[in-house]
Amino acid sequence: MQKELTYDDIQIGDTATFSKTVSEFDIYQFAGLTGDFNPMHIDADFAKKTFFKERIAHGLLSGSFISTVLGMKLPGPNTIYLSQNFKFIAPVKIGDTIKVIVEVMEKRDDKKLITLKTQVRNQSEELVVDGEAVVMKKD
Repeated sequence: MQKELTYDDIQIGDTATFSKTVSEFDIYQFAGLTGDFNPMHIDADFAKKTFFKERIAHGLLSGSFISTVLGMKLPGPNTIYLSQNFKFIAPVKIGDTIKVIVEVMEKRDDKKLITLKTQVRNQSEELVVDGEAVVMKKD
């Protein structure tokens, strides 16, 4: 495990990433955990008749991997997730390898708040999720 960063260690412009190939198992697990069994995600026959022509991952499954970076890498342990916004740009499909990129945009020293740009890109470097998070870093 990496050394825990303190608030003062973190600088504007710092980045961290996390990559994962999204599997059919991930989609079923997410559906089971959340109760979101939208056939767009779990029924191939249904999905063939949709705009995307195939099953796609839940948007929030893709977005949830941002939490992995925030809680484990940057800012890392002792981070309190306060807010997140998402814009879903493109679908994530079974077998896509996504890469979460988090970048420190702003720090507010009086409350130890950090604003981060949060993006998810697929294996073609296409932006699939765009957003911003605000966290508090406890030392």
